[in-house]
Amino acid sequence: MAKQSAATPADLGKTFAQVPFQQVMFTDAFWAPRLAAHKTNTIPACLGFSESRIDNFAKAAGLKEGGHEGIFFDDSDLYKILEGAAYSLALQPDPELDRRVDDIIALIAAAQEESGYINTYYQLEKPNEKYTDMGKHELYCGGHLIEAAVAHKQATGKTNFLDVAIKLADHWDRYFGPNPDQHLWVEGHQEPEMALIRLYRETGDERYFEHAKWMLEERGSRHGEGQGWHHEDQEYCQGNVPLLEQTELVGHAVRTAYMFSAMADVAYKTNDERYKTTLDRMWDRLINRNMFVTGGIGSTHDNEGFTHDFDLNNEKAYCETCASIGMVFFNHRMNLLHGDAKYADVMERSLYNAALAGVNLAGDKYFYINPLNADGLHHRFEWIGCACCPSNVARFIPSIGSYVYATGDREAVVNLYAQSEGRLALGNGEHVKLTQTTEHPWEDRVSLKVEPESGESEFTLKLRYPGWCRDLRLQVNGKEVDQLNLEKGYIRLNRVWKAGDTVQLTFAMPVEHVHADPRVEANIGKVALQRGPLVYCFEETDQPIDIEKLTIAPDTTFTLSRNERILNAVQLNEATVDGSPGVVAVPYFAWDNREPGKMKTWVPERNGS
Repeated sequence: MAKQSAATPADLGKTFAQVPFQQVMFTDAFWAPRLAAHKTNTIPACLGFSESRIDNFAKAAGLKEGGHEGIFFDDSDLYKILEGAAYSLALQPDPELDRRVDDIIALIAAAQEESGYINTYYQLEKPNEKYTDMGKHELYCGGHLIEAAVAHKQATGKTNFLDVAIKLADHWDRYFGPNPDQHLWVEGHQEPEMALIRLYRETGDERYFEHAKWMLEERGSRHGEGQGWHHEDQEYCQGNVPLLEQTELVGHAVRTAYMFSAMADVAYKTNDERYKTTLDRMWDRLINRNMFVTGGIGSTHDNEGFTHDFDLNNEKAYCETCASIGMVFFNHRMNLLHGDAKYADVMERSLYNAALAGVNLAGDKYFYINPLNADGLHHRFEWIGCACCPSNVARFIPSIGSYVYATGDREAVVNLYAQSEGRLALGNGEHVKLTQTTEHPWEDRVSLKVEPESGESEFTLKLRYPGWCRDLRLQVNGKEVDQLNLEKGYIRLNRVWKAGDTVQLTFAMPVEHVHADPRVEANIGKVALQRGPLVYCFEETDQPIDIEKLTIAPDTTFTLSRNERILNAVQLNEATVDGSPGVVAVPYFAWDNREPGKMKTWVPERNGS
């Protein structure tokens, strides 16, 4: 496994460090089946649907005849699928997939021009118009190439794809910039900024980080030109005001999430207070005024993004799957930056609800849009011309392990509770193995075994006290811990840990009746249900009454049962006085995996029983 370059200097803003997903192995009945479905179904299907995209590279390389097929940003979808394939190879070697990936990389390398430029749409359709339209995703596509190449290098140790990425990044560094002999550029869709910082971390070359920072700070310069840039006074691309002066959420939700993620990367490296202040301000506005209960963002189809604060209509909710994945990216980075569990709370909400709903249980059908109430006509699809969401799912699902744990100098951090084995390298050089045994998120108990590699070591174990949990029981080696030492949402257990020490957590996980902020007009008089990290919804197929007449009383209680048809999920069954069938709620992420029909997340709350 390739390691980060030793030339990369210390991160000045770091509180926690990420634990690579390769160091985490799921052994549960929740995530392990999703990873298996990804390997068996998602990657093969996505590659199968991408033959025309692959052919575009063969054509650009002069190996086939013909013009460009598809949308101008189709290259990015193939790159994301390759990134997901690399993650899959890192988790489980597959010689056939390895060869397939290398064959595609060879075509990409052959299509790359001597200058480093690569974009099959412009190479095949508009060779004389390169870099004339900042809204046509040339650098967005290139960013996904770079991310895929770094993933491939780290998964396989090979440099065949990384060489292409470095050649492209060096081309950008020469061509774009503030100097008189360079060209100004503000990419319409943020992504290359994250990619360049990732390339910096892999190579140790500071030029890539500085270029990413320059690209971020060009936003708001009014240099943007081309498709999308004259929409809503450049708000669509978050170019209406300078980067560090932004106060309102505007424009496209995915672009916003990617921009914030890159800004958090900059703050993590530099500890720049300007970035941190802006991020904190925008995070508060995003989470407390513009996030749906599922952790999704984006209120309207019109701009696939934001309108005004508290505009959270359930039927019109856009909540693009890519934006939900972006929410996981952003909040994960904020957690590493600030070391505060509140960011992991949001990361968990977006992950288990909005993002996971983007793919079905079999891993072969997808949502682009994720409404909270549906009319019975909204269903997942096998593929779509604008395939940004399926390809994003392809790279996201196998990386889930990277969100479970984190580390500090002498700290082992548990952010998510899932049956897994994590191998952590603490900042002081100590190696620790953490093994979780649990049926979470269905059940309330988690057992954690601690095994320092040295056999005995003093460090702090930090356990996230979930924001949805109102009470918990904690035991260490069977002994009750009555006084919890809490810091930024974490329970701190500092002691000399010995191999075989155990920690037991029992969370209070009742069915919660959730009410929206009263400023959300769409949810006045309505209620939603949540248990643990999971938001629930009502599907038409389960109800004994017309779903349009379904209501919940404040004192309605529910019993729990398992539903074998949806990953043996815990469903909620209304407890009725006479024992007659009551309403049934299932996890939001699992809806539309059975018979088609209407769905509601928020329903009217009636008075009385």
